[in-house]
Amino acid sequence: MPRPVPWISALLYGVVLAGGLYYAAVSSALGGRTAAFAALLCALAILDGRVWRCPVGAVFVLRAALLCAVAVADTSGLSRVLFVLIPFLGFFAFGPAAGVALGAGCVVLLAGAFTLWVPGWEVRAEYIGDLVMFALGIVLALVTAAVAAREQQARERLESTLAQVAQLSAARERNRLAREIHDSLGHHLTAIGIQLEKAEAFAALDPASSAQAVSHARWSANRALEEVRVSVHTLGARAESQPVGLSQALADLVHHLGGGGRRISLEVSGTERRPLLVLYRAAQEGLTNACRHSGATEIGVTVHYDGQGARLCVTDNGRGLDGAREGFGLTGLRERVGSAGGTVVLESSDAGTTLRVKAPW
Repeated sequence: MPRPVPWISALLYGVVLAGGLYYAAVSSALGGRTAAFAALLCALAILDGRVWRCPVGAVFVLRAALLCAVAVADTSGLSRVLFVLIPFLGFFAFGPAAGVALGAGCVVLLAGAFTLWVPGWEVRAEYIGDLVMFALGIVLALVTAAVAAREQQARERLESTLAQVAQLSAARERNRLAREIHDSLGHHLTAIGIQLEKAEAFAALDPASSAQAVSHARWSANRALEEVRVSVHTLGARAESQPVGLSQALADLVHHLGGGGRRISLEVSGTERRPLLVLYRAAQEGLTNACRHSGATEIGVTVHYDGQGARLCVTDNGRGLDGAREGFGLTGLRERVGSAGGTVVLESSDAGTTLRVKAPW
């Protein structure tokens, strides 16, 4: 439920108080009645200035009673204008329909009071004018309440939308960072583990191959450190540590992952226009899965450039997914490639796995 605009009530209280005190002063009517008038207005201001935990209806009835008491204590008659607050406050307390009903009731009550205490008022211009002005005040109060309620609702919807946008932005950034950590640092740590396993296995049988594996592991560690430094420096900017040339970067990747009973081949055709980081990350994901999980001995990487973009294919002769669900890496790869306008196709069987990625320039 929208809340009433507090400054409107405060403004009316201030105007009525100043007018009533001025009238009492010029008419020599200062006394206990005027003091009660001022005290009741102050009580109304205090009531409107606080948030009460009691039922809304009880607070509304208390306000209406205080308004009637102010009208009785007022010697100037100016306090009648405060009765426009009854439909105004009722609009916020009980809804638009109740506010309109209360406004109509206030106009009827004023006409009834004139009928009881002012004989022939219906032919006297000043009383007819008072009634018409009071009715217009009621209408303006209801319009003001409707506008204020609509503004509050719009502000609440805007705040809710902004909060949702902030949450979605934070979630998107978390997913992006998680994807970067998995695709970059995760890949290099996996490569380091593979090469160190190879070094340990060949330590006694083939010291040269063991030393080469350690060298490859050191390269992966240096590469991971370099990408972490770039990520920290750019604070997640889109200009990530993009390889200088995709073909050269893939050649380095294949060179430092091969060996140890595993053969990795690379074939590139066409002309590369500019580096495509999304394909480099796709190759990392495909090679990491093939080397770490499939048990493959033959892995092939092909890249073909054409006028529309580039196509990457990573195939292996491993055991396939074996019924396992796609992990975070493949899910993140689909999101990354999809955001770049590309496509990902994964085919897997007990004879091997094929990952096909297409990305536009």
